[in-house]
Amino acid sequence: MAEQPLYNETHQSRGAAPTAYESLLGDAIERAFGQGIHDLHGLVAYLNQAGPSAPNGQAWTAESYSREIARLAAA
Repeated sequence: MAEQPLYNETHQSRGAAPTAYESLLGDAIERAFGQGIHDLHGLVAYLNQAGPSAPNGQAWTAESYSREIARLAAA
């Protein structure tokens, strides 16, 4: 019996499609990584320059970023 190839289904670990905010944040994080930014403080600085804003509408901090990523991961 031939083994079936492995595959991932879109959003297989999500309950719903990402929100517009989640997509914007994810895209910004990917752009930062693409520019070689891999440390927390560099990522926070990039987000403050490129957006989106933190959920409270204020500038990102290391603490607010960590809280938001933990919140999104738990959803």
